[in-house]
Amino acid sequence: MSIRAIIVDTAGTTTDLNFIQDVLFPYSKSAMAEFIKQNQDNVLVDYCISDVKDIALEQDADLERVIEILESWIDEDRKVTPLKTLQGLIWKQGYDQGEFTGHIYPDFIEFLPKLEAHNVRLYSFSSGSVDAQKLLFTHSDNGDLTPKFNGHFDTRTGNKLDKQAYSNICNTISLTPKQILFVSDVVEELKAAESAGMVTCQMVRDDAQRTGNFKTISNFAELQLG
Repeated sequence: MSIRAIIVDTAGTTTDLNFIQDVLFPYSKSAMAEFIKQNQDNVLVDYCISDVKDIALEQDADLERVIEILESWIDEDRKVTPLKTLQGLIWKQGYDQGEFTGHIYPDFIEFLPKLEAHNVRLYSFSSGSVDAQKLLFTHSDNGDLTPKFNGHFDTRTGNKLDKQAYSNICNTISLTPKQILFVSDVVEELKAAESAGMVTCQMVRDDAQRTGNFKTISNFAELQLG
């Protein structure tokens, strides 16, 4: 059965992990306190604040404590929805103000016409929020890439290390697992996708990277669709 959709990971696969760790994360941490204080009455921000208290089991936490928790979660790279939602909102501010543009590997950009030629759908799946993914691809170094995507998935679909998340994606895009190729640099994510029945391929951009028992590529030019 031929591949009809490709799901790509972001950090380490389509964008340099260093861009996430050295640009986006520090920016969100430095801007978090002021952003929370200025936007605490925004419905979405208020919901995230409540969610942080629930996850941290600190219902009585004041605003300063919530900010402290969020900043510690950034340092720990916690994959929790309220943090990722707030980071997405803060990154939008940074992109809009021209503080940075989204790094996308050139080989991924060059791969996009091949997908269109083969009539293969394209999705992204990241622990970063859908909004954050759209910002990355909208404000990329090479312009707006979002028209090339058929959709985006985040932690609301499920944890990237859990089989159920990938089963949920299959159901959402109405394809069988064997019609979907998942490309990621993370062994545990690939194992979860494989356990859900998806075809998998590991992106290995660094020789020091840990690999598993998967087909590997070092860039998207090596990925065969036929």
